[in-house]
Amino acid sequence: MVNLPAVPAKVARLRAGSRRVGTRLSPDDVAGQMVWHCWPGTGGAKRALPLVLLHGGSGSWTHWLHAIEPLTAAGHTLWLADLPGFGDSDAPAGCVDVDGMIAPLAHGLEQLFGRASAGPVCDLVGFSFGGMAAGLLAAEYPQLVRSLTLVGAPGMGVTEGRAVRLKGWRHLASSEAQREAHRYNLAALMLHDARLIDEETLALHALNVARDRLPRRRLSQTAILAEALARVRAPVAAIYGEHDPLYQGRMAELEAVLRRQLGARLRWRLLPDAGHWVQHERPTEFAAALLAALDEMEEYPC
Repeated sequence: MVNLPAVPAKVARLRAGSRRVGTRLSPDDVAGQMVWHCWPGTGGAKRALPLVLLHGGSGSWTHWLHAIEPLTAAGHTLWLADLPGFGDSDAPAGCVDVDGMIAPLAHGLEQLFGRASAGPVCDLVGFSFGGMAAGLLAAEYPQLVRSLTLVGAPGMGVTEGRAVRLKGWRHLASSEAQREAHRYNLAALMLHDARLIDEETLALHALNVARDRLPRRRLSQTAILAEALARVRAPVAAIYGEHDPLYQGRMAELEAVLRRQLGARLRWRLLPDAGHWVQHERPTEFAAALLAALDEMEEYPC
C-alpha cells in the first residue's frame, strides 16, 4: 500500500496561482494528454520567449518548486511540464523511456506556441531525465528551441555502470518505513546536504515517485544525450552540482565530453556545495547561474 503525505503548502499555493493547460500527445490521440503549468513573469524586463522547464525522472513540475518565483521575478514566463508518464500526464502508448516522449513534447510545444515558422518558440531547460528529453528534443526539432540548458543531465556516456543504488519502498507496509526509504533515496541521489531533507522535500518526493508509470528506464546509462548534442544547433548551457553522485570523481570527464560535443556553444557552470538536484538544494545560486546563462545565450548567434 502506498501511503501518501499531504500536499505541501508551497506546492498548493504555487499550483493555485498557475494556469493549467493540457495538450494532446499526438494528432491522433484524442484521449491522452500532457499537463503543463504556466506562471507569467512578474517583474524585470519581460522576455520575448517562454521558458520551458522539464523535470527529472520519477518527478513532476514540483522538481522546480524553488526556482519558480526567482525566475518569474526576473521577467520569465514559465511553462512547466509533467512529462508523459509522470505527474498528471498520461503515457503515450508503448513509451518506456525518454525516446518515446520526444514527439509528444514537440507536439505539445506546437499546440502551446504554434509552429516555428517565424523562429524558435522557447528557451528550453531540462533537469536530469528531463535534460535528456530536452537535448533529444533540441536535436530532433531544432526549429523549436532558441537555447538549451542541461541541469544534472545523464546520458553522457560517463555514468555507465555507476547507477546510484536506491531502496525500494512500495512493498513497505508502514508510512514510517516508506518515509525512511524516501529519506535515504533523497540523500543517496538528490541532495548533497542531507540536513536539507525537510518535511516539504520528503512530501513532494513521495507524491512524485508514487505517480511514476515508467519504472524500467535504462537510456540514462548510455551516451544518448552526448550523441544528440552533436546535432543541436542552439547554444547550450550545462549546470551541475560539484557533488552530483552520478559523476563523482568524473566531473572533469563530463566537462570534457560536453566541450568536445559543443565547442564554443557551451556555457559551463559547476555549483559548489550542491548535489544532483541543484535547483532545490541551492535555489539562489541556481537561479543566478541560469539567468546569467540565458542572458549570454540570447546574444549568441545561432
